[in-house]
Amino acid sequence: MEFRSCKEFKIGKCEGQKEVDGEIMPLVLQPPEANKAKFESLLLALKNNKEWLDQMIIKHSALLLRGYDVSNAEEFNDIVEAFGWEDIRYVGPAPRTHVYKRIWTANEGPLSEFIYYHHEMVLIKEYPKKVILYCEIPPPEGGETPFVPSFKVTERMVKEFPKEVEEMEKKGLKYTFIALSKNDTSSMRGRGWEDAFGSSDPNEAQKRANALGMDVEWLPNGAMKTILGPRDLTKVFNGRKGRRMWFNTMVGMHGKEHSSALMADGTEIPENVVKRCQEIIEEESIQFKWEKGDVLFLDNYALLHGRRPSLPPRRVLVATCK
Repeated sequence: MEFRSCKEFKIGKCEGQKEVDGEIMPLVLQPPEANKAKFESLLLALKNNKEWLDQMIIKHSALLLRGYDVSNAEEFNDIVEAFGWEDIRYVGPAPRTHVYKRIWTANEGPLSEFIYYHHEMVLIKEYPKKVILYCEIPPPEGGETPFVPSFKVTERMVKEFPKEVEEMEKKGLKYTFIALSKNDTSSMRGRGWEDAFGSSDPNEAQKRANALGMDVEWLPNGAMKTILGPRDLTKVFNGRKGRRMWFNTMVGMHGKEHSSALMADGTEIPENVVKRCQEIIEEESIQFKWEKGDVLFLDNYALLHGRRPSLPPRRVLVATCK
């Protein structure tokens, strides 16, 4: 495998790594020597090698910094800002709390539940290029952040369901989601529309939803129903070998509480297609156990990601970048 090394990082390994189409996922970068594990050394190495690291994130889809002394949200924010990538505000149903500058908590829904695989903000007009995660408190058991090479899902779905994939690709998909007014942290999708759109004024919230490409219906109980579509089934992004990414949330929203996924003309997606797609996504998943101080860069164009059920405590922070 062709790899141009960098003297300021040592290539490491982690349990759960896979080789996919000749690329190791995740690529693990560690301090070249013990005295380079300090946070200041890491920050300098990042700033000196921004372009190379960006190339590695795209080449390998996932890059894990491990073995460095990254101790809190402030230092994580310094890492994010070292790259100069523009911030993009999260829009979606997950309950989150702002921590520091560009840093937020990851989904604060119950740790006992599985957060299904998704490309971050896949249904919004503008979605992040990169999702960056930092492990402040590793879980004692479970709580992994599995990810899936999206093009592998497309390859296998086209092979098994060529006609169905062609129909969904041609028609596009339509999604609906219902958001209550106030946050409900007992649900993984409990973010209220006031928090999601930063306004308690229904007219202003609707205006902001419309600007993001959503149609809105108001329900008698004050909840907002958002309708999104048609949306693409797959997408091809520059610099990623012409791969067709499974850039949708068909499985995650199909027939779930508060949400639905249909073909854009209202045709139901066959149950067996959804079920098999769910199996394929799980079969292609990659995961490792979090360690304190880990920083994981995900290419949001190339990977679906989720969260395994976890025993408490677990604290993973996130930043999203254009």
